[in-house]
Amino acid sequence: MIFAALGIVLAYQSPCTGADKAPDWLRAAAQEKLPEYPKQDEAVAIVVLDEEQTTVRDKGEIEIRIRRAYKILRPEARNSRYSFAEASLSNNKKVSFFKAWTILPNGHEIEASDKEVVERSVSSYEVFADLREKFVKFPEVNPGSVVGYESVAVEKPYAYDQRWYFQDVVPVHRSRLIVQLPNGWEFRTFWANHAEQDPQNLGANRYQWEIDDSPAIELEPQMPVWNAIAVRLGVKYYPSDPAMRMKSTGSWKEIGLWYNDLTTSSRISTPQIKEKVDQLTSGLSDPIAKMKVLASFAQWQIRYAAIEIGIGGYQPHPASDVYHHMYGDCKDKVTLFSAMLNEIGIESYYVLINNRRRLVNPDFPMTHFNHAIVAIHLPDDIPDSSLFAVVKDPQLGRLLFFDPTNPYVPFGYLPAYLQDNYGLVAGPKGGQLIQLPVLPPPANRLIRTGKISVGSTGSMAGDFQEVRWGAPAQDRREQFLREGPAKRAKVFENFLGSSLSDFSLTKASIGNLELYDQNLTLEYRVVADSYAKVAGNLLILRPRVIGNESWSILSGKPRKYPIEFQEAARLEDVFDITLPEGYVVDELPKGIDAECSYGSYKSQVQVNGNMLHYTRMYEIKDVYVPTKNLDEVKAFLSQIAADERASAVLRRVN
Repeated sequence: MIFAALGIVLAYQSPCTGADKAPDWLRAAAQEKLPEYPKQDEAVAIVVLDEEQTTVRDKGEIEIRIRRAYKILRPEARNSRYSFAEASLSNNKKVSFFKAWTILPNGHEIEASDKEVVERSVSSYEVFADLREKFVKFPEVNPGSVVGYESVAVEKPYAYDQRWYFQDVVPVHRSRLIVQLPNGWEFRTFWANHAEQDPQNLGANRYQWEIDDSPAIELEPQMPVWNAIAVRLGVKYYPSDPAMRMKSTGSWKEIGLWYNDLTTSSRISTPQIKEKVDQLTSGLSDPIAKMKVLASFAQWQIRYAAIEIGIGGYQPHPASDVYHHMYGDCKDKVTLFSAMLNEIGIESYYVLINNRRRLVNPDFPMTHFNHAIVAIHLPDDIPDSSLFAVVKDPQLGRLLFFDPTNPYVPFGYLPAYLQDNYGLVAGPKGGQLIQLPVLPPPANRLIRTGKISVGSTGSMAGDFQEVRWGAPAQDRREQFLREGPAKRAKVFENFLGSSLSDFSLTKASIGNLELYDQNLTLEYRVVADSYAKVAGNLLILRPRVIGNESWSILSGKPRKYPIEFQEAARLEDVFDITLPEGYVVDELPKGIDAECSYGSYKSQVQVNGNMLHYTRMYEIKDVYVPTKNLDEVKAFLSQIAADERASAVLRRVN
């Protein structure tokens, strides 16, 4: 499903078209004296200029001019997105100019040949989409060179809003947005991760925003997506013509009304759909059981395939077409599922959402969505104790959120990436932005048990069993199903390799692999020749045999950005370790009992005869840690890391 950012721009100068002649703006960019940026030695390039100009015409057509220039710092840039130029186009967006150049360190200029420009699809998952791009590699992408491109396009947008990013994962010397509006038009702005900044008024309804020398977004483990961290500007345009002003969707309510009107006719059922619903729900009296079988049908029997042309990036196909062809994209799956729910008397709504958290800002209504799911209105007589993804809304009542596109998430759950996220519920009375819940830790559990024996030479043999449900089941199930049966042992080995070295997987089995609403069970046997370390008459072993829950996300350099856990969860390990004959315990590690606002951790090591008993429980209670609380979480995770490294010492007595 496409809810693409609307790029909108102003033309003020004709580009140079002479062969091998770079335009004046690129020459000027190449001569800019750049400051030293933090971590510059780690960057492959510097964005010298990132400029987008917008000219909005009286009838709402928009001309887009983009100018970008990069200074190449390292050879690795040849395999990065700074090595090529691109310009997007579609059925309602035409590119009239597209050129790329390189200025070598000695000043020699090279223009990319028109014969090298290719046109290609920008997506890999649609069967067909009209979103495409012109693409060309810059000539001579070598350290010291400055590469750049310019494109001009004209677009007829579906909505008058856009986003502009002033930061990148490399330093940005100058980022500029220029807007030219017709007389009588107005605009409104919203800044994220930056103080409000008034535009420079260039006269005649022309405005400019500019920020110089923005540091790179330094990618850190477990951080939110970098786009959510970056300084960005949202702009909404308001035409003077009341009929055109509908495209400005000034509130969440208006966006929801627009989308409800766009989709109402799509959800009309047919006799064939009704017959299928009757067949699937035959013999079932429980409404939840009926919803589950219909959800499973949408998840698994409707193949994911998108055909998106023009407004089809927003508007779903009719339910009758989706059912007849047995394929569709996310909004098509919601459409058919909604029509089927209506046949059993259950009302539902489209929910527009972005599958990356923290990109939708509740204070600035925009069509910043790339996915569609469903909100099911639960009647008062339906209990929700078995349904985790329920929100009680004052206006809409109890809503169960569900993603029929994700085949691995059972009914009543939400994929982790949609939790703690904003979704726009579109109904006949308008749109309502609702924050989706974080599922409680017991909804996402892993219980791992192990029977392990250790030999006097340090060898280890262990039989392990895992029971997973919720997100831990979904994640591992997806890994197994994406691999053929012959390659599934690799999934086990990759996981075990994070805890063990020089080991062999001698047996493995998977239970309930394709029973998505049941626990996933794993059984496996592992042997390792050198698990414990021999030191004279001592044997040193780690009671935490497998499983890593501590991360190095807060070690080393000070962290700059928040932490984002995947989901709230409860993870438990119980290991019984049989000691080798002739050895006794000389020293046991102390257990850990740690807690912070985001989680708790408790471990214990006991000995009973020749048996070492290790237990631990780790619970994550929330998914987002702001920077002000990083020290608290660092101390918490450090205690977990210490427990995972701790060793027991055995002493030989005969």
